[in-house]
Amino acid sequence: MGLLKGTLTFARYRIDGKHPANFDTFIDAQLKKYAFRESAALGEEDNAGWTSLGNVLDTDFQKADYALGDFLLFSLRIDRKMLPSSLLKIRLLEGEKKLRAESGGKRIYREQREALKEQIRNTLLTGSHAVPSFHGVCWSVAKNTLLFSSLTEKAAEEFQDLFKHSFGLTLYPFIPWEGEPIAGAGKAVEKKAGTPRGADKNVSASASSPGREFLTWLWFKSEERGGTVMIPGQGDTGVTFLRRLVLASGDGDYSESVVCQGLHASLKEGKEALRQGKKIKEARIKLSQDTMDWEFTLKADYFHFQSMKLPTSPDEEEEGDAAGRTLERIYLVETAVGIMDRLFELFLAVRHSPAWVAEELPRMEKWLHQ
Repeated sequence: MGLLKGTLTFARYRIDGKHPANFDTFIDAQLKKYAFRESAALGEEDNAGWTSLGNVLDTDFQKADYALGDFLLFSLRIDRKMLPSSLLKIRLLEGEKKLRAESGGKRIYREQREALKEQIRNTLLTGSHAVPSFHGVCWSVAKNTLLFSSLTEKAAEEFQDLFKHSFGLTLYPFIPWEGEPIAGAGKAVEKKAGTPRGADKNVSASASSPGREFLTWLWFKSEERGGTVMIPGQGDTGVTFLRRLVLASGDGDYSESVVCQGLHASLKEGKEALRQGKKIKEARIKLSQDTMDWEFTLKADYFHFQSMKLPTSPDEEEEGDAAGRTLERIYLVETAVGIMDRLFELFLAVRHSPAWVAEELPRMEKWLHQ
């Protein structure tokens, strides 16, 4: 599990709703009530529930080890039966052929076909094995925020539904620009929407995609001072774009993407794509602060973090204080996320100011054509 060791991939959420007065007792009861159970419905496609983070077989939370400091740590298990559409189609054709033979070649009505399809689907699901997946949850009770270690839409939907059902609390994607007006964009980005609109065709255009424009600006900013960005009140922070960039323009069927890969991100193809009006959709970034280094891919549209490598610790592999190591990992994750949030705040401050047009854009254009 990424929260305990290895790299981490996660989306952030904020929690809407008030905690009950007997919060500790309530959480313990609800986790156990909605813990993962083997489904009795053999034809059921999906089955989900909570498990222990450290031991995915512990679905009863017998050790009740989910509380760690100010955090609640547990896991979502989703068992999903995969039913190939081609197999369902073949079995349906076979069933229709048999049905026609039994009825003397009479017409098969839509209701009969739908009933036959449902029967075949349930039979196939009953005979298939579910594939389990596990997704870590790190709930900061004090901050009312949460990390969920999956970026897939289906897993996120099941997680949000089960969380609401279990705890009576609503989750919203934690996106830095929620409700923030972007100068020149015409209106604020809609709160809770989470999906930025398409990027414009040049650097000086309005920011219809804040995350993509931020990454494009951050690449420029990191190269402007030789790999460091000055954060007021925090000092110089190392920011290096590494190996891989994904640049895109437009949305949906009209989207065009370019993938640039190399030993570093100062690839000519990347700048050429920017000159053509694309903006950075994904980037592999190295952050450096004091003696610590982080490396991760930032997905701009939702501010998701993928495959984050944390600073290494000399005693990381040693036996001993597992809880202490987990708390240290959470601290390191929060530090990296906090740095990226501060960088985005710095971008917004410049983007809203007169200096954006008077100073920042001319420097970006000059850098772009170097």
